[in-house]
This record gives sequence, C-alpha cells and structure tokens, in this order.
Amino acid sequence: MKRYHIFIFIILFLLSDFSYSQIGGNSTYEFLNLTNSARVSALGGDFLAIKDNDITLALSNPSLITDKMNNDLSFSFVNYFSDINMGFVSYSKTFEKYGSFLASMQFVDYGRFTYADETGQTFGKFVANEYAFNIGWARQLDSSFSIGSNLKTIYSCLETYKSYGIAVDVAATYNNSKNHFTSSLIAKNIGRQIKTYRDGNKEPLPFEIQIGLSKKLEKAPVRFSILINHLEKFDLTYEDPNNPEVKIDPLTDEPLPEKKFEKIADKVMRHFVFGGELMPTKNFSIMFGYNYQRRKELKIASKVSTVGFSWGFGFKISKINFSYGRATYHLEGAPNHITITTNISNFIKE
Repeated sequence: MKRYHIFIFIILFLLSDFSYSQIGGNSTYEFLNLTNSARVSALGGDFLAIKDNDITLALSNPSLITDKMNNDLSFSFVNYFSDINMGFVSYSKTFEKYGSFLASMQFVDYGRFTYADETGQTFGKFVANEYAFNIGWARQLDSSFSIGSNLKTIYSCLETYKSYGIAVDVAATYNNSKNHFTSSLIAKNIGRQIKTYRDGNKEPLPFEIQIGLSKKLEKAPVRFSILINHLEKFDLTYEDPNNPEVKIDPLTDEPLPEKKFEKIADKVMRHFVFGGELMPTKNFSIMFGYNYQRRKELKIASKVSTVGFSWGFGFKISKINFSYGRATYHLEGAPNHITITTNISNFIKE
C-alpha cells in the first residue's frame, strides 16, 4: 500500500498549484498535447479509447497499458510545420508483482533562429527545444476496468530561458470485449513548474479532462470513435473581430447576433472529434477523422478545403507494424506522422 500513498501524495502536491485556465496561449508546455502517434493523428485527435494492445495509444491514455505490450518498442516521427521536428520513443515492460509500465521520451526541436536587433543587425544563432520523459503505469482491476497514470518530467529551453516542470496524467478505462465497446476518462497535465523561465512568473500547465468512446461493429470490420475534449471548460470559442464570417447588418454596420440554438450547438461541437477505422484484414487498416474545433479555428473562409480532416493507414509486414497519418491543420500544409512498432522479443533467439 505504500506505493499508493506515494502516488496520492504526488497528485495532491501537483494539485496544490493548479488553477483553471482558458485554453489557447495561457499555459506553458503546450507541446505535451502534441499528437504522438500516426494512428491517433489519422483519427483526428490527441488520444484514443481503443483497447487492442497498441503501445502507441498508451502514452496519451495510460490506462490502455497491458501486459500484452511487454517488450513492445515504438518510434514516431513528425515532420511538423516549417523547420519544426518532433519525435517519440516508447517501450513497455510488465512486472508480475507491480503491473505494466511504459517509458517514453518526447522531444520537439523548433530549429535554429537568428539573433537580431531592431535595426536588423544579426549576432549569431540560437536554438529552442523541449523534452518530456514519461513513466506510465497501469493495472487491470478486473475483466472490464483498468486504471493508469503517467508521471512526466519536463524540460524546456527557449534560447537562454529554461524551465523545468512535473506533471501527471490519471486515466480509467472500461472495456466490454463481448460488445466491442471501450470508454476512457482522462485528467491530464496535472502539474506545476519547478523552475520558471523568469523569476516570479509561474505559468499553469495545459490541464484537460477528456472522455473517449469507441465501438467496433459486430458483423463488419469497422470501428467508430468519439473523443470529447476540455470537459473542464464549456466555451472554447474565440471571438475574432476580424473574422470575415461575422454577418454585418447593412443598415447599422453592426454584427448580427447568432441564433441561440446555432451558438450553443457550435460550442458543444467544438468539444467533439470523430474517427472511423476500416480493417479489411488483420494486418491492414484505413483511418479517417474529423476535428470540428480545428476546422473552425484554422480554416480560411474563402477556401475551407479539407482543414480539420485527417486520414491514414496502417499495415504489418513480418514483425513490424507501420502506420502513417496526415492531419490537415491549414491550407499551407499538413504534418506527416510516421510510426513504427515492433516487439523486441521477436528478434531475440531463445
């Protein structure tokens, strides 16, 4: 029982500095919310509630860690916008007495920048990067319920400004294998800065509460998923005074008020992400996703294109699983996510 006491102490310590905050630029370490898996990216979100022993889902949802992931190893790489690159490495190990664990390293390299003053004179280069080392743990409570948590140590270096932090995620999953239904509840990034970028300027972490649901059809190789984000905050809208979609009264030159039902529906829909997965064979899948909030915030009114939509595929060759995901954030481009997974026991001769 002592290890549970320590875990509870850590949670209370981190919560002691927690405060609710708005999303969008008011939190530090936002890189913790970046999608870590090609499969997750293709299905439109930043986590999934699918319990099929996929190690790439366990970083964002630790209650999915199982003993069947023992010795699984995963690499993910993302060629992000501009010169930004990021990657993830995960390894899982199960101990009969203590449960199943997952160790992950996450990094973001923002590239090289030029020092310059207001006159345009340059003074060399500088770099910016961020890292998070995560230890995840899970335990199966019974045939249907499992719990899990992540402990994250965070390091951020932006030019000469450096910061250290600590955070935890806690999650619970219900899995009904007979009906092919899974649901998860997650509270993530409960934490605090240990060392701030500047003295006296402590910033909150990007805390969030999420729910995920998935259902595989009994007589068809299709699975649907629904993600519900930011349960801690209802209104996720951003009022942009320069938004060309705002309707103007031609007589008063004032913005026309939205209809009440449309306004509430828009606020509700901003919490939802929808995904679908077609699995024609055991070793091949095709995935699609739609993120309403992403589309509303990042589309251009004159040409909305496929902003907010995502797609990808996955297949297995011999002992290696390969996944590719592409999510459209803006007309200027879409990040490519590549994930490779294997079990190192397959390469060790007994």
